[in-house]
Amino acid sequence: MRLLALLFAFAVVSQAETVVTIRGEDFHLNGKPTYAGREWQGHRIEGLLMNSRMVQGIFDDQNEATVKNWAYPDTGKWDAQRNTREFIAAMPEWKAHGLLAFTLNLQGGSPYGYSKDQPWQNTAISADGTLQPDYLARAEQIITKADELGMVVILGVFYFGQDQRVKDEQAVIAAVDAVTSWIIAKKWRHVLVEVNNEANVKYDHAILKPDRVHELIQRVKAAGLLAGTSFGGGGVPTAKVIEHSDFLLIHGNGVKGPDAMRRFIAKVKQARGDRQIPIVVNEDDHFDFDQPDNNFTAAVKEHVSWGFFDFRMKGEGFDDGYQSVPVNWGISSQRKKGFFGLLKQITGEAER
Repeated sequence: MRLLALLFAFAVVSQAETVVTIRGEDFHLNGKPTYAGREWQGHRIEGLLMNSRMVQGIFDDQNEATVKNWAYPDTGKWDAQRNTREFIAAMPEWKAHGLLAFTLNLQGGSPYGYSKDQPWQNTAISADGTLQPDYLARAEQIITKADELGMVVILGVFYFGQDQRVKDEQAVIAAVDAVTSWIIAKKWRHVLVEVNNEANVKYDHAILKPDRVHELIQRVKAAGLLAGTSFGGGGVPTAKVIEHSDFLLIHGNGVKGPDAMRRFIAKVKQARGDRQIPIVVNEDDHFDFDQPDNNFTAAVKEHVSWGFFDFRMKGEGFDDGYQSVPVNWGISSQRKKGFFGLLKQITGEAER
């Protein structure tokens, strides 16, 4: 009997499947709206997708001159497998606080938070557009765990600090097609594709810039996946991106304060027009979680999902910053505790 119970438990886990869909402005998981029936301070939370920028979950550095910069304080060396292992260990706690999604990038983001130059080489995409197995193996571990937990992965493909490592437009297209095929082959239905991070910043390839990035969104959608792209802080998506996206990803960096956030969201909604698709902030470095009015609460009250962008500031240590490598993936700093505490209140997890 004990053996049968163990086999049954394994079968349940192995068949775990999370399906994300979109109905109008709302996200649904397994046929039900997220945070079903939830209101907070008179505002509808149902249908939102609270998230955090956790792009370094598969980080590595193939540049021998810079890899030493990411050494763990307790070992004095960088360890990509440890990074992913500790990421996965932290995921259940994030979910227990009401987090339903996180952004993971195949080309990462600055391991300092912000960087003028980016000499490190952190990319799952080779120069010819083929995908690197070691990065995919780490990503698969995370995406599979998210599936088991009932979480959504916003999977970013290109990042402007690393896209120059891909040789030409055909390689860019090949990479997008390869990522799409990989997701479909794995039968994942809880992944939203972010073609590139901040398309309006400084990409080398024309097809990754605002005038043409919709071509890549179309390729992903044609394969049956949900797709969009993000714009830099305060940037309103272009008409073509709005027309072809399943959701709109915007960033709050540079949007200084809740009043500015409300004005920014109003501009995005005006640009969106009659297309009733979700708006998701999946990167914002403004906090003030102890204040009654902040960028997070301002977005939520406009029925816009919000995402935490946490990087290590000057003078801070290992416990701070989800963007900064090496990462402590736990809820380990006052800023992290502030975000997750407010998230727990807004989503109703604090009442359970």
